[in-house]
Amino acid sequence: MQPTEQPGTGPDDATPESQDTNAAADADPGTEVGHLRRIRSFVRRAGRTSSGQQRAIEALGPRFLLPYATEPLDWDAAFRRTGAKRIFEIGFGMGETTAHIAQLRPDDDFLGVEVHEPGVGALLKLIGERDIGNIRIVSHDAVEVLEHMIAEGTLDGIHVFFPDPWHKKRHHKRRLIQGPFVARLAAHLKPGGYLHCATDWEEYAHQMLEVLSAEQMLENTADGFAPRPDYRPVTKFEKRGLRLGHGVWDVVFRKRG
Repeated sequence: MQPTEQPGTGPDDATPESQDTNAAADADPGTEVGHLRRIRSFVRRAGRTSSGQQRAIEALGPRFLLPYATEPLDWDAAFRRTGAKRIFEIGFGMGETTAHIAQLRPDDDFLGVEVHEPGVGALLKLIGERDIGNIRIVSHDAVEVLEHMIAEGTLDGIHVFFPDPWHKKRHHKRRLIQGPFVARLAAHLKPGGYLHCATDWEEYAHQMLEVLSAEQMLENTADGFAPRPDYRPVTKFEKRGLRLGHGVWDVVFRKRG
């Protein structure tokens, strides 16, 4: 995963896709299944779990940390309520953005997927400190969680914030937002459900826009890039990047009815 900080990302908002691409240049991007490359949502990155994060895992994990399973998740049982909208987030990093959005939207349920243990502990710590009840976490590859734990046509929204841009051209095939995976994401959305991606890497932003525009199940909510939705906060690293003249691009598509 990410041993060094990337532009626009950092300990509070880095996703599991964000990483040092030089250190990970030879990492296995997936395995071959027939003629298709197996998509993976992450590459392991280094990091130490703090004592506070470990305490949060021990104290709050039994309630908020769900085990990976090969059968569809019972959302009502997991969140202890019915009727809430279901939002799936791939890679929440250290959880600050996820916690902020969940507090802002208490009537929605958020399932965040993150393999980085310090990030899991950090979000659990925020859940405890802020008394947030509408977040659940699965610490597993998001692609497998989506495939086995999420039934098709059941999600109201999907968030993919600041995935690894894989800067070098020869590594672009390792990017998460590509046609086959976007089709998979779209299949799991309800009609009218949304897919929100954000990146601080302009070339990747244009690729995201192109790939999502090509998916027949989706339609753009804007004329090109979308204004930042009010629910997505501007992180401190994003603010720093904006001061330095770096851009951030949001892409928001909805599933056709």
